[in-house]
Amino acid sequence: MPLRATDDRKDDADRSRELRDAIDRTGYYPEVVIDSVAAAVSGERVVSFYVHHEPTFDRDEVRRHLSVMVLTPSRLIIVHTDEHAGDDLLPEPYTSTSSEAIRLSSVTSVVVTRMVANPTKGQTTPAEAVITLGWGGVSRVDLEPAGCDDPQCEADHGYTGVLASDDFSLRVSAAADGQDAVPLLLSFAEQLSARTHS
Repeated sequence: MPLRATDDRKDDADRSRELRDAIDRTGYYPEVVIDSVAAAVSGERVVSFYVHHEPTFDRDEVRRHLSVMVLTPSRLIIVHTDEHAGDDLLPEPYTSTSSEAIRLSSVTSVVVTRMVANPTKGQTTPAEAVITLGWGGVSRVDLEPAGCDDPQCEADHGYTGVLASDDFSLRVSAAADGQDAVPLLLSFAEQLSARTHS
């Protein structure tokens, strides 16, 4: 459930208070998440943000996940919090939160995929959207055997492949996340793209 993405084109106000309110409205361990986000932001001005709360089913229990993307004047910050039932090391239920701060100059790709239902009927509002961000932290290699044009050739041509940056990906849909989810994600992606073009 996305709660807010903000538009920094209106003014240069710090959106920290709005970000705190959006996290608080999720009801998902807000103090834990707010502390982690605040530590990662480190006092920088919050230009824009996107909060995505995603419940998932684990057997007969519901587990929750919260992703927060924050855009500051110099960095992209991604904070992800998961809920756990407990394990051998921590027998009681607990949360784990990871944060990553990426210099905007390091962001190498902002890939936005829009899914539009019934485009032949004039519908242009995306029903779903996926944002995939790359900055070189994680790369994926897709390999396949290489070949040549000769169908009779039995030589070993080695492998060919693609190296793709795939550090973070988030998918939202109007059906699952609410009518505002897709436009808010697209707005955040547009603002991020505008700050990483140089």
